[in-house]
Amino acid sequence: MADRQSTDRLLDDFLAAVGDLAPVAVWAHGSLAGGDYQEGRSDLDLIAVVERPMTLAGVRGVVRLHRGLRKAGPLAENVHCSYLTPDAMADVDHSHLTWAHDRLMRRPVTPVTRRELHAFGLVLDGKPPEDLLPPVSDAELREFVVRDQREFWRPSVDKARLWTRDIWVDLGMVTFARASVTLREGRLISKREALDLLLGLGAPVEVVDDIGGRRYGGDWRAGAAAEAREPLPPAGPWLDRRAELTRAFLGPAIDRLVAAYG
Repeated sequence: MADRQSTDRLLDDFLAAVGDLAPVAVWAHGSLAGGDYQEGRSDLDLIAVVERPMTLAGVRGVVRLHRGLRKAGPLAENVHCSYLTPDAMADVDHSHLTWAHDRLMRRPVTPVTRRELHAFGLVLDGKPPEDLLPPVSDAELREFVVRDQREFWRPSVDKARLWTRDIWVDLGMVTFARASVTLREGRLISKREALDLLLGLGAPVEVVDDIGGRRYGGDWRAGAAAEAREPLPPAGPWLDRRAELTRAFLGPAIDRLVAAYG
């Protein structure tokens, strides 16, 4: 795994701070748990299980905790944590208190995240996921993945204004590739595997290289079969062109995937 000393210090700070909430368990999922973590580029996706429903004082404590982590530097902005309580853990549609993108919100812990936790979740403190979190069946996982592609990502492709932003391009392309493998083979793959797969699915090479270069560095495909790659055009024109290429690929690709598995 790539050097992550700053990440380890940040996680130590988080565990010390979250101790005030007396968590039953703290887990990591996503890139950190799956072995694809890139310090400074990847999000730190965490789950904290607390013993009882959050009071107003507890909510205020979560806000203080995350604002206090800012002292650790810009890496703290990547910390995303959902706070689960045992009474609501079995409900996959329940919206849990979550700190993400430097603000407080409520959102579900999806079947994909739940499967990640059971398959390769990293226990940072307390009990393991299998002791607390109900498992996700293959049917539940497939149903969620199809619904997510059909009801969230496909309508989003039609909203052109979204797709000049890195986060929409990155997540839209990677999530589609991961969904394809989950539906076809029933397994979860890393973001790196998803980018490699996109090249074989007919995704625009320029867009895949743009994502890979920002996440892994300019030579992210250095070990792959060499092919001439032109320098990317200036930022403004490229962002518009990238949005067009991404939407032109994703719209029909999602339609085919949903038709095959929905």
